[in-house]
Amino acid sequence: MKHKFAAQLYTLRNELAEDFPGTLRELKKMGWEAIQIDGLFDYTPEEIASVLKETGLKTAGMHISLDRINHDLEMVLKEADLFETKNFYCHYLEDDLQNEEGYRQVKNDLIEAQKKIASKGYKVGYHHHDFEFQTIVDGQVALDYLFSPDREGNMIIPEIDTYWVKKAGRDPLSYIKSLKSTIPILHLKDMTNDAEQTFAEIGEGSIDFLSILRWGEVNNVEYYAIEQDYCLGSPLDSLALSLSNLINITEKV
Repeated sequence: MKHKFAAQLYTLRNELAEDFPGTLRELKKMGWEAIQIDGLFDYTPEEIASVLKETGLKTAGMHISLDRINHDLEMVLKEADLFETKNFYCHYLEDDLQNEEGYRQVKNDLIEAQKKIASKGYKVGYHHHDFEFQTIVDGQVALDYLFSPDREGNMIIPEIDTYWVKKAGRDPLSYIKSLKSTIPILHLKDMTNDAEQTFAEIGEGSIDFLSILRWGEVNNVEYYAIEQDYCLGSPLDSLALSLSNLINITEKV
């Protein structure tokens, strides 16, 4: 099961900006077997693909801006091919789209992109935060609206983030179970037990990952992407602790 754990590279954005190849090699030495792409930091996709091949690190999808999905789709697919992944996710919405009209536009844009590339096996998805629970669209919270099929049955694949579900006041496992969709990649992110409810290493906070992993293994989750938006110390140390804790948890799965 360890091969399904992928380090989400946003956690290491400062390290990547200084030395992307060296950081990937460090993750491999640490014991990671996969990563999730979140920007190339002025490196070419060919350069990064070369290091992935050298280290044997697999790619658990890519986080891509909505603008690139709408206007640079051909290059996104080229990068996906180089990184040997079929999944990519719109990873954030600007403030002006965080409203009813914006969510309608986003859903339409992502489904139109999906229709263009589905025959080639690619999948377009959406990675959320907590703000998608704060707007109602067609009688549903915006996140449910985004993940519901359109009239033709087309759907956006979910990438559920455990921290942001809990931040919105929901139980992560219950919300995951409520979705009528496969979830190829789950985002594992822990929350501190204190009133601040900030980010924590996996297994050091308040979220029950054992139950989530058990669900994931029964429901064909391909990868678990581990992310920590902010770390008190070294992000590499935080990822090392998260990986160690996850390996311990898997002994009970």
